[in-house]
Amino acid sequence: MAAIDDPVALSARPLYEPVGPWLRACGGARLPGTEALNRALEALAERPCAASGRPIRFVPPGGVDAAYEERVFQRGEIETRPDDWHDFFNALAWLAYPRAKRALNGRHHHALQAQRAAGRQERGALRDAATQFDECGIAVASADPALVELIRGHAWKELFWSRRAELAREMRFFVFGHATWDQLRAPFVGLTAKAVLLDVGQAWLASPIERQRADIDGWLADFFSRRDAFSRPGDFQPLPLLGIPGVVAASASPDYFDDARQFRPARKKRGPAEAGPALEQEV
Repeated sequence: MAAIDDPVALSARPLYEPVGPWLRACGGARLPGTEALNRALEALAERPCAASGRPIRFVPPGGVDAAYEERVFQRGEIETRPDDWHDFFNALAWLAYPRAKRALNGRHHHALQAQRAAGRQERGALRDAATQFDECGIAVASADPALVELIRGHAWKELFWSRRAELAREMRFFVFGHATWDQLRAPFVGLTAKAVLLDVGQAWLASPIERQRADIDGWLADFFSRRDAFSRPGDFQPLPLLGIPGVVAASASPDYFDDARQFRPARKKRGPAEAGPALEQEV
């Protein structure tokens, strides 16, 4: 399918809810430039900051000889290319999840400093994990532990088809990754996110989206402030996004979930020494 190029139209699509207010505020044929995005920053109750404490602002590329994350840390400057959907969604992620983005910036900075001190050139698993979630992350909040276990077990047809009524009542999906929002403009077979699973209460699921987004932001910030949390790419749960009801029309048929290209069975479980962290948040 052709990519959707209308931000207002995207605001009504599933999985764009966390950035819906800013998408609806867009007007005209072009994406907002850095000046408009910086005005949106100034309108927030609390100005987002880099991990260094410097207030962030969106700037055009170039002009500074520094790596991307180090420029954010040292100067609070986020390079944002004009009329670029990927960078536009990165800016919206800073508006929607400022604390978690700050924590990820801190993780990148500290890992890079440790890497340099050790004389190593490789990025390392910690930075790779941070980058993967920053680009393709999603938070899954569930009031039903049984549904979470279906995700862990890759029981996709049962989750998305047989139990879709329960899923609609008991589970919410909050995209974090800016690359994922960009890719969802033109969904393709196999589109998968890196998931953090959260245990929440039924009352929380009924709370306003603004409160939910702020809570998710705080929980993710707490997780990524811990050195041992989600420290490897394999610590995230894969989630095939096109199975979520409503994301694509094809998911209205049970046969759709027999496509093993995207609804893959679980691999053999890792042993206890290799298992990823269990960091569900109770609310």
